[in-house]
Amino acid sequence: MPSKSIDHAVTARKLTGAASDPTYAGVLSFMRRKYAKNPKGADVVVWGIPFDAAVSNRPGARFGPQAIRRASAIFDNDPQYPFSHDLFADLAVVDHGDCLLDYGDHRKTPASIERQATKILNSGAFLLSLGGDHFVTWPVLKAHAARHGKLALVQFDAHQDTWPDDGGRIDHGSFVGRAVRDGVIDPAHSIQIGIRTHAPEDCGIEMLYGHQIEDMSASDIAAAILKRVGNRPAYLTFDIDCLDPAFAPGTGTPVAGGPSTAKTLSVLTKLGALNLLGADVVEVAPAYDHADITAIAGATIAMHYLGLLAAKKAADGR
Repeated sequence: MPSKSIDHAVTARKLTGAASDPTYAGVLSFMRRKYAKNPKGADVVVWGIPFDAAVSNRPGARFGPQAIRRASAIFDNDPQYPFSHDLFADLAVVDHGDCLLDYGDHRKTPASIERQATKILNSGAFLLSLGGDHFVTWPVLKAHAARHGKLALVQFDAHQDTWPDDGGRIDHGSFVGRAVRDGVIDPAHSIQIGIRTHAPEDCGIEMLYGHQIEDMSASDIAAAILKRVGNRPAYLTFDIDCLDPAFAPGTGTPVAGGPSTAKTLSVLTKLGALNLLGADVVEVAPAYDHADITAIAGATIAMHYLGLLAAKKAADGR
């Protein structure tokens, strides 16, 4: 016990290595990673964007980053399933805290998110964002595209988010169409998985509907994603309402008929070949959750991103 420590998020002396906090105690950062406002030396920066003023149904996703961090404490730094090893043995990950936003003037929100995301990306780190409603993906996408060029979008979602937009709306249901029109994403190499609603246009993006993925294996779904994206620079956005409400009740716009958490995680484990440059998990709204089901799903999805990145770093090192 003398070698153990507590509050690893603030007491850690380096950016790699496991923590030893009990799951029920200690300062809550994402997976107990060190809090660091200076991302120097980090391979990955985890960043919360607590904004939900763009929702069309139930609010509450502003509390998503807190809920995901709290749920991530269950990852007690044993080797993480299914990756079989300490993700942080060589992968340096920090929790950057949350985006600073003016709650009283939402006109400033898009530029504030984009500016702060750009600053993180300029460090060279991979940015893993925790929403927030799905509008937050728009300024984050812009920041990534400014650095990497037009992106392939891999979107797990019940909704297409391609509703009409005048270019200035703050709306979680229209950012994808805007991203296509503004040349931020390449629709010819983008794909949406789990769609269970209809929008006026598909913008040329391939869709795998909810009923289709119900009949597909996880391997077939992953193969379809990899075929569509190829080796293009890619951004992966995961709206938690992609999951069926049985597995993610804590969200603003739940839609029946989605995949299970288990099947979706199996798909994610097979996406290691993606040229993934950024990712997020959005729309976790804990006020509607039960026993942290949704928050645990969101935290596990984010952990899987880190597992893919750790595996890629290890492979590159070999």
